[in-house]
Amino acid sequence: MLLTEYRLDLVIQALRSILPLEHPADAVLRHFFQRERIGSNERALVAETVFGVLRHRLFLEHACANQATPRRMALAYWIKFSGYNLRELTPLLKRDESDWLGQVKAINLAELSLSVQAELPEWLVEQLQITMTDEAILMLGRSMQQPAALDLRVNTLLATRDEVLQALQADGMDAQATPYSPIGIRLKDKPSLTKHPLFLGGKIEVQDEGSQLLGFLLAPKRNDMVVDFCAGAGGKALMLGAMMQSQGRLYALDVSEKRLANLKPRLKRSGLSNLHPQLIAHENDSKIKRLAGKIDRVLVDAPCSGLGTLRRNPDIKFRQSSQSVTEFTQLQASILASASKLLKPGGRLVYTTCSFLPQENRAIVDAFLTGHPEFILRPAGEILAQQKIPLEAEECLQLLPQLHNTDAFFAAVLERVKAVAPNNVVSA
Repeated sequence: MLLTEYRLDLVIQALRSILPLEHPADAVLRHFFQRERIGSNERALVAETVFGVLRHRLFLEHACANQATPRRMALAYWIKFSGYNLRELTPLLKRDESDWLGQVKAINLAELSLSVQAELPEWLVEQLQITMTDEAILMLGRSMQQPAALDLRVNTLLATRDEVLQALQADGMDAQATPYSPIGIRLKDKPSLTKHPLFLGGKIEVQDEGSQLLGFLLAPKRNDMVVDFCAGAGGKALMLGAMMQSQGRLYALDVSEKRLANLKPRLKRSGLSNLHPQLIAHENDSKIKRLAGKIDRVLVDAPCSGLGTLRRNPDIKFRQSSQSVTEFTQLQASILASASKLLKPGGRLVYTTCSFLPQENRAIVDAFLTGHPEFILRPAGEILAQQKIPLEAEECLQLLPQLHNTDAFFAAVLERVKAVAPNNVVSA
């Protein structure tokens, strides 16, 4: 795309709005586009540059030294990562910028610190080094610098994957079946689908393949009582409802009225009649207590750092900290303990986060199992094999972008094997 002063100025304005990182970058950029009303080419350039700068911010700050202005970061990103050459940028440059950009292009990434090479803040690298080698951290960091694919989930209540694939391909889209999820489709490009007949008719939803696999771990049966404990905008709940063929009863619980409101139009399109959204005040709400011991399946998609979604939300790594992760672990432990009370003996709970940090994942599960002898850990790989999903996993499932081309998800399958008597004596 031809770079002009006007387009550079738009990028600078957008970066000025976003780089303080007081709010999520995608929300700030959405407001910027609503305000500016610019053409589609300009929107594409601004979005690509803004997210590119966020993905490579640590390198760009190193390259810009003490002059890390939005202008310089945009120019450095274009010359180093976006495929533009100095000749294309020259008409936009001030007197001293040409020599400086030549130096930027010549910087050898391999000579920089692990934090800069992996594009992960120092605090995060230090946490990962407890359980990972530097080489593994670098692989993870580099995979998180790549934009995520656009994955779709087919609503099996209304269509088959083959039908949807044929329709998308007939519309000229490069659409392929996902390798693991039997109801997923991956698009090579990122077309807007909000006005597509398949979307409007409820036959497809945007959902990462990794997120889809969590539903197959829960594997609800047709007439089960199921709870999605932290439902958010309901993407996983909609999938579970379709897996249940709109039978049984499915509760979508969340503490956010706004998130549940976003579920309403999706629910209407989906054709589901068994999904019941419910607003709760907290993880110990009386609505939850009324369901205690009655539920067959519980999904706990716990609030977390969100670091597993860095391909989509690169600003998260700068808006989280070791302190915020600690706060999440306390909430995760509390939510898991509360959600576990819903299960009847023989019931299944899947605890999951979109994080790759062990303290948010296996550490939470191990601590829970220590305090709850009535639960056991079921091997995730075994359950995936039962669902005929060709994905190797050990005791728990840890999806990583460099291995699976999905967001980073963790999941553990817990089963209640014993009933707890009122006097806290565990009985068979």
